[in-house]
Amino acid sequence: MITELDKNTALILIDLQNMVVQLPLAHPIKEVLQNANQLAKAFRKAGLPVVIVNVNPAGARWTTARKEAPSRNTTQSPDWLEISRDIETSAGDIFITKHTWCAFYETALDEELKKRGVTGIVIGGVSTSIGVEGTARAASERGYNLAFVKDAMTDMFLEAHENSLKYIFPRMGEIDMTERVISLLES
Repeated sequence: MITELDKNTALILIDLQNMVVQLPLAHPIKEVLQNANQLAKAFRKAGLPVVIVNVNPAGARWTTARKEAPSRNTTQSPDWLEISRDIETSAGDIFITKHTWCAFYETALDEELKKRGVTGIVIGGVSTSIGVEGTARAASERGYNLAFVKDAMTDMFLEAHENSLKYIFPRMGEIDMTERVISLLES
């Protein structure tokens, strides 16, 4: 359960972009996107930063390394990197394009957060075990207080989603639902 949010907490939404939200996912993406929108609206109302992250793995070194899992077909449509139209963004949001599983690696995310005095992060998005967990691990290493919103994230595999929520995230932060985060922002 999320016990409190830091005074300077940012919301980070991971990979809610066209190429990702159309994948077969463990939970209905419509609900995840609705919860992400509610969170973003509440953070903006509270005057707190909202970070919108997309991923563009094209040309990243890790994509050519040997691995057992077959590469997914990432057929590129003209709008594949764009954030889903179902996510309401604002000109004041921070937009980050990552090239790996982690939104901190070789991006300006940490600098943007430090510039704003952020000490806490609320995080959601797709995929729980990849982009969300990869970013959360780096945030934890940097000393941010983390809050995971389990109804604002999903994964391609239910088992991977549940593993992150049950075994990984409790070691890095606190876990709760959208409603709880919004009530903490409003209190």
